[in-house]
Amino acid sequence: MRRIDTDLPDVFLIEPKVFGDARGFFMESYNRRAMAELGVDGEFVQDNHSRSARGVLRGLHYQIRQPQGKLVRVVAGAVYDVAVDMRKSSPTFGRWAGFELSAENKLMAWIPPGFAHGFLVLSDYAEFLYKTTDYYAPEHERSLLWNDPALGIAWPLGGTAPLLSAKDGAALPFAQAESFP
Repeated sequence: MRRIDTDLPDVFLIEPKVFGDARGFFMESYNRRAMAELGVDGEFVQDNHSRSARGVLRGLHYQIRQPQGKLVRVVAGAVYDVAVDMRKSSPTFGRWAGFELSAENKLMAWIPPGFAHGFLVLSDYAEFLYKTTDYYAPEHERSLLWNDPALGIAWPLGGTAPLLSAKDGAALPFAQAESFP
């Protein structure tokens, strides 16, 4: 596995070693020792799997208590994945990083606790898998407004409006959102 840094020092991509031939491919999607060597900290307690249609934007989500680190990847289709630093003590507070994750590129992303996270589906559909370092706690979940001009996230929407949940449509702008110390 190889680490690929992003614009946010604590958020990075992981490129697995993929062994392929005419029959298909094999790759290790998780190896605790290898991940620790790359900087993925924490014990994973929950695995999640979502399927979404083209144009669905999920996020930007975080848990103010029981913050979750997320190891994310796409096993079908493609998404534009985004992380926003919500830690006031961080030199990158309020900055974001975005990257494409797809079944084709097989990249994974490490989104540590203290970051809001979301994705936009670029393909006809996408299946998104992620491991979390803490359990889902709806009472502590917060949603950051996906299109807040203060953040200036360059979502590749191609001039179309994303499909949002009611919760994500009513999310708070960055200036009003709860943050971490």
